[in-house]
Amino acid sequence: MSRPLIISDCDEVILYMVTPFKNWLEESQGITFNLIGSNFSQAMRWSESGELVESAEIWKKLGDFFDTEMGRQSPIPGAVESLKQLNEYADVVVLTNLVDSRRDMRTEQLAAHGFNTKVYTNQGPKGPALQKIIDEFTPSRAFFIDDLAQHHLSVMETTPDVGRLHLCGEPMIAGAIDCAHKAGHADARIDNWADALPWLLNRLEGEIA
Repeated sequence: MSRPLIISDCDEVILYMVTPFKNWLEESQGITFNLIGSNFSQAMRWSESGELVESAEIWKKLGDFFDTEMGRQSPIPGAVESLKQLNEYADVVVLTNLVDSRRDMRTEQLAAHGFNTKVYTNQGPKGPALQKIIDEFTPSRAFFIDDLAQHHLSVMETTPDVGRLHLCGEPMIAGAIDCAHKAGHADARIDNWADALPWLLNRLEGEIA
């Protein structure tokens, strides 16, 4: 019999990303990072001139961060422990919006924090990528965890039977991002693993009884 499946995002769900990215920019890149809301295009300014960093340079800095600074990322409290506990009852994989060439780096990064799992990379909306994972595992039930509302909408439109938990463990952005639960695109919004773990275990209960 197929096991349940949990498909989790990584950045701001398992590992902090915005805070170490901000620290790196301000320490070594001559950029001040002041995120208001969730608008990255307005968050980065050259420290010397105060001018906004142009879009192409923002994407370059993000790429440079993931290529050279992933060691700065640390686990969100309870994330690794919760996912390892959930793995006793369900298959747990990661679906992350990184380019494919960084898949192995992300796998090794998570392993270094004690979480060994299969990593899938994606660009753009996550619904179609999640559908492929569902087709691969053919689980008895599936749950999706992500910090961005647009991915919950994409998953709802593509695989409406998948349970959806909106979780953003980064306080810097949690209060400003759109809420998928309020929009009706997620089953719940929980921003800490102490509460998210029992929520998920309760929904797995019928599968593991």
